[in-house]
Amino acid sequence: MGQELTNELGMVKISEEVISIIAGLAAMECYGLVGMASKSIQDGLAKLLVNDHLSKGVEVETTEEGVIVDLYIIVEYGTKISEVANNIIDRVKYTLEEMTGVSVLEVNINVQGVRVNNAT
Repeated sequence: MGQELTNELGMVKISEEVISIIAGLAAMECYGLVGMASKSIQDGLAKLLVNDHLSKGVEVETTEEGVIVDLYIIVEYGTKISEVANNIIDRVKYTLEEMTGVSVLEVNINVQGVRVNNAT
C-alpha cells in the first residue's frame, strides 16, 4: 500500500518497501546493532541479514494516520539492550519523518539474538 502525500503541485506515493529500506539503513547507523534478522526464526536461530536484504528485517504497517514499523534486530554482546533499542527507535523515527514526511506512530524493536565478537 504505502503512504500518499499531497500538496498543491501533486501527489507523492511512497511504497512500504522504500519506508522499510530507509528504516533499516537508519537502524544500522546505531551503536550496538550488529544487523537485522529475518522476521521468521526457524529452529531458534536468528539469521543475520546482509545489507542487500535489510528490508527483510523490517515490517511496515501503514494506516491513515501514519506508519508503524517493526524491526527485527541482532545486538552486540555486552551492550545494554534497552539503550540500543531506544537509540534505534529515536533514529528510525527521526530519519523517516525527515526523509519522507510521513508520521511515525510506533517503532517496535524485536531482539532476535545476541552476537558475540569472536576476535580476541
